[in-house]
Amino acid sequence: MAFNDRGKPFRGRDSNSRDFGAPREMYKVICSDCGIETEVPFKPTEGRPVYCRECLPKHRTPRETRRY
Repeated sequence: MAFNDRGKPFRGRDSNSRDFGAPREMYKVICSDCGIETEVPFKPTEGRPVYCRECLPKHRTPRETRRY
């Protein structure tokens, strides 16, 4: 086990953030592209499109040209 400079065990960068093992709240939505019912892990914003797992890649900017 690694220790930080204060002698406490190092638990990683997410040690003080939310519990990533907990189940996420899912929201049922209709895909804006194909119209099937799907679930997303965020509360959709009214007026913004939401896509299913199959349609989302068609609407994303390719990774090498994305700006951060």
